[in-house]
Parts: sequence; structure tokens; C-alpha cells
Amino acid sequence: MNHPEVSHVHMTGSAATHDAIVFGPGEDGAARKAAGTPLLGKPVTSELGGVSPTIVIPGDWSEADLRYQAEHIATQKLHNGGYNCVASQVVLISSDWAQKDRFLTHLRQALSDAPVRPAYYPGSDARVGRAVDAYADARRLAGGRVLLTDLDPDDPGPALTTEYFGPVLAVLALPGDLGQFLDEAIHTANERLAGTLGVNLIAHPRTIAALGGALDKVIAELRYGTVALNAWTGVGYLTATASWGAYPGHTLDDVQSGIGVVHNALLLDGPERTVVRGPFHPAPRAILHGKTTLSPKPPWFVSNRTAATTGRLLADFAAAPRWTALPKIFASALRG
Repeated sequence: MNHPEVSHVHMTGSAATHDAIVFGPGEDGAARKAAGTPLLGKPVTSELGGVSPTIVIPGDWSEADLRYQAEHIATQKLHNGGYNCVASQVVLISSDWAQKDRFLTHLRQALSDAPVRPAYYPGSDARVGRAVDAYADARRLAGGRVLLTDLDPDDPGPALTTEYFGPVLAVLALPGDLGQFLDEAIHTANERLAGTLGVNLIAHPRTIAALGGALDKVIAELRYGTVALNAWTGVGYLTATASWGAYPGHTLDDVQSGIGVVHNALLLDGPERTVVRGPFHPAPRAILHGKTTLSPKPPWFVSNRTAATTGRLLADFAAAPRWTALPKIFASALRG
């Protein structure tokens, strides 16, 4: 990186990785960071991880809604085994939501039922072990997953500030009715969680309609590089035209989730964030709720039974687009 032909450095990883490269490792690196004298004297941009939240906005959900959205959050956590920079780590939920306990039952089940993936990423078992050691009521689920519940809102512990980068999911219940809960959730996401890469929001269409412009205000107040409503922020990453990176304003000595953006195929100057919106109900159930959504359960859901088949068919279609291939793709997607 110090080669004269290198004029700019871009990196991905964690904030600790960034600091080791920019300031150097160990005590000497910490001293350089404190003094503001980086070892790497070249322009640096980065896309780093953090503690990504999912905010579950309370509403009146059916049993099918509870189950589907629990699978949605399990996917946000367990996609690629949990080794994603934007994997959800903390679920913010209303302690006064009448359906909270039922939803958490579905969430535990979804985390347990997901296909087992090997803990292939270096250090994963140690990080999971540290999470279990930090919480007396940590629940070990099938496949090496860990669910942390009953966090104290006043002293929630390291789950809000330590990126576990593995199959660990925490649930933090915040008090209040809809309005108070949203205020608490915004404050927690903005002020108490490490990183600003992505935040997910899940809300029933009736709740979205009732909130009206207030929901737009919530999205505007969340200081994250990608905000996803009824979708996973990973979809924003997969969309090449969208900007991808941390919320702007971080510095080398407080890098959080990074500096600058990638993708941004439209070359927008100084983008603040990307907002992704998806359907609350999958097809065909969406039609019963008066929506024209044609999307079945997405193939990236860990609970999708035909994801591998659908993926191969889509890859084949991308290589050789043809109308005759579509029936097989649709049939596999709907079976999933």
C-alpha cells in the first residue's frame, strides 16, 4: 500500500481491520490513532461492518405474517451463515406489542429450523462463545446459533457495540406505544449501536398507512447508509445503481462503518443514503390483501426450499436469456 504507484486505498472488513491498516497494529497503532498521525498517508475509503438493527414496528399481524417475518429476520441474520457485514444483529421490538411473545416464538423456531452452515469464518466460535459468556440467559439453538433475549434497556451489554460477525442475534425490547417506541428505536439505533451501514424496518401495510408522513420522518432520521422497509438491506447491496456504504461523516479516527460509497452506478454526487422498499406479504398471499406483488418467498431466504435450484436456473437465464426458460424459473420460485 505504500508503493508509489498506489494512489488510493479502499478496504472492507471491520473497524479494527481499518485501524490496523491505517494506524498500524498494537499499542503503537493505538498511539498513532490517539495522536491523529496515520501510518498510511494516502486517501482511504472503506466499507465496514457494525451492529445492524432490525426495527419491528408493532401492528396487527396474522399468524402467517408473524411466521413469514420471523423467517425474514432469520435470513437477515443467517444468510451466508451470519458472515455478512450487514447481517442483522439486534432486533428492536416493542415490549408493549401484544404479539411480541408470539413473534419471538416464531423467531426462535425460524433460527432453529434454518439449514445448518459450517462455522467457516475464522474466529467465529470464539466470538459466539464470548456472546454466550456475556449473557447468562443466552439461548443456544440448533446449528450453533445463539439468541440473546431479555436484554436490559438501561444496560444491554456488548451486543449493541460488538459486531459478532457470526450466528448471534440479540433482541432488545423498548417500551411504549407506537409513537414512543419509534422515538426510542430511532435513538437506540442512532446513538447506542456501533456502525451506520444498514438498518431494516418491518411494518404491516395498515401501520404504514396509519403512520403516513411520520414513517418518512423515521426513515429520514435514521443515520444509516441503507434503510430497508420490509426488505433486507442486503438487497440494496445487490442493486448496482444504489449507493452502498456508511452514513456520511465518519473520519479516520472514528470510522464506524466506513468512509465513502461504492456501486452508485448513476454516479450521484455525495449520496446520503439508499432507501429500499419491499412487500410485507409474499405472493400469492399479497393478492388477498389487495396488492399486486408478484414476488414469492425470495430465493435468498434461508427457509426457501428451492433456493439452489432457482439460483441455478436464474444463472443459466442470465447467461442465455430466452422466454422458454421462464416457466421453469417461475415454477421453482413459487415452490420455494
